[in-house]
Amino acid sequence: MADQSRSVTDKGVAAVATEDNAPTERTDAGDEQAPPGIDVRTPSPARIYDVFLGGKDNYAADRAAAQIAIEAGPDIPRAARENRAFLGRAVRFAVESGIRQFIDLGTGLPTQGNVHEVAQSLDAGARVVYVDNDPIVLAHARALLPPSRTTTVIQADFRDPAAILSHPKTRSLIDFDQPVAVLMLAVLHFAADDEIRATIATFRDAMPPGSLLIVSHSTTEGHPETGDQATGAWKNATARLQSRTQKEIEALFDGFDLLDPGVVWVPQWRPDPGADEGTRWMYAGVARRP
Repeated sequence: MADQSRSVTDKGVAAVATEDNAPTERTDAGDEQAPPGIDVRTPSPARIYDVFLGGKDNYAADRAAAQIAIEAGPDIPRAARENRAFLGRAVRFAVESGIRQFIDLGTGLPTQGNVHEVAQSLDAGARVVYVDNDPIVLAHARALLPPSRTTTVIQADFRDPAAILSHPKTRSLIDFDQPVAVLMLAVLHFAADDEIRATIATFRDAMPPGSLLIVSHSTTEGHPETGDQATGAWKNATARLQSRTQKEIEALFDGFDLLDPGVVWVPQWRPDPGADEGTRWMYAGVARRP
């Protein structure tokens, strides 16, 4: 589960996820210090997600919120890792399908297995635009991403697709006469229905035939008894999580051709050989623009 600043990092100060998925407190000096303008007292969805992944860019308020989710769903940290693995499989599929340009909405911090690392391991010329609106994510991303003619990061809200599509950095890297993969992983569950429809429709209209829409989205359908308690972790965060059903998520692909196996549990989307069934906290799907 994540937001438009899907934070995954090993820099900074954090709680560390143990093997049983329970976060343990770190006592590093300056635990509550943050860059100017960063509110560490209000939980951030990006930093809550960072706790799930054992990252270090989170604070006491984020760890307390994450603990609420973990108490309701001890396998939620695993679900976050599965979502990251889905990113890798989906990007590989896109490159194998002939796509060489990507827009990742809500990218989070640079870490192992980012879009550009996966795509460029298969084709060094693949181009990636990362989009995020979280200031702490942007600060780290701009510091850690090496200068590149093929990869860039811009500050923007995914709910403002016109600004993203018209941004000079986007226009310099993305050729909208050629297919592009747009990733919306663990971000749409932090937006209202009308915002989602408008965002996807705007991107759809800009995407040429053969482009891919890649989505993952949180749900409580797999845990009807504890799901509401788990989503309560985001009750006082800067953005609240909204669960959607499988049918509601399928409807997000309106105007696209949904590819096999359809909208399924994240670990069940074209799994690697030997993978188990995994968790049931998130759905995923990939669709092609006809």
